[in-house]
Amino acid sequence: MWGRTARRPTPHILLRVEVLAEDQWRARQAAHRRRVAAWIDPHVERKARREAHPVEDFLFTYYSHRPARLREWHPGAGVLLEGATGFGKDYLDVEGGATLDTAGLLERRRSSVEWIAELLRATASRPAHFGCFGMHEWAMVYRAEEIRHQAWPLRLTPDETAAVVEERGVRCSHFDAFRFFTPKARPLNVLQPTRERQPELEQPGCLHANMDLYKWAYKLSPLVSGELVADCFELARDVRAVDMRASPYDLSALGYRPIRIETAEGRAEYAALQRAFATRAHPLREHLLKACTHLLNLVPALRP
Repeated sequence: MWGRTARRPTPHILLRVEVLAEDQWRARQAAHRRRVAAWIDPHVERKARREAHPVEDFLFTYYSHRPARLREWHPGAGVLLEGATGFGKDYLDVEGGATLDTAGLLERRRSSVEWIAELLRATASRPAHFGCFGMHEWAMVYRAEEIRHQAWPLRLTPDETAAVVEERGVRCSHFDAFRFFTPKARPLNVLQPTRERQPELEQPGCLHANMDLYKWAYKLSPLVSGELVADCFELARDVRAVDMRASPYDLSALGYRPIRIETAEGRAEYAALQRAFATRAHPLREHLLKACTHLLNLVPALRP
């Protein structure tokens, strides 16, 4: 752990506070900004040129967390930043520095934290499934009149693409992928996910469920650390690359070798990568769930 521990009798912050010396938190803040700049700056430059990248820009367009927010560093709940004043929105200046107004944030966000905790707990409780082979992206172009990513060609003809979908079938459990299926593809899915059934259906082998750890991390921010948000972003970025490599699109011009899931070799490659992502996602999901549980346990103690 960074820093040391202190006790401060204020009702606005955690009863037990980790103290970060000024040189410590400034070093972590600078390291975070350097890390995320490698992802943010090229996106901002492409946007200025009115260019779009189907992999590298996706997390900034699909999710609602703006680049400027990702660039911000937060220590998380229960941390006193020594020597800090006016650190930002939701922070309080207290004796010795600044700290997050955990009580105020939990008063406003408690229901959101509870929902995220329920979803994370339910997802973690299920066995991972590795038999979908990324067919969700194929279902998004199945018998479509218009293609979502029109700037990029399909690897197969429309009829060949449809034949792969019909031969392999679709086994997608993730609502936010399913909602982009073409109308003709939806009846082919073995499940009919809805937003209400999300905690019931999500499982830890799903690429999109693991990508969404970034969403849950930034929705919990600033109650969780900037490092955790960046860790989840990094996983989501790698997942997106595999997601598009296994899609029917040809992104070889951008340096993405296709994973040909229409072949047995491609399906084996995809499943192996899917397992590796599930392994990487497990500690991140556990960390987020632990943070939610800790925050919800604080609610009675933080009431005046």
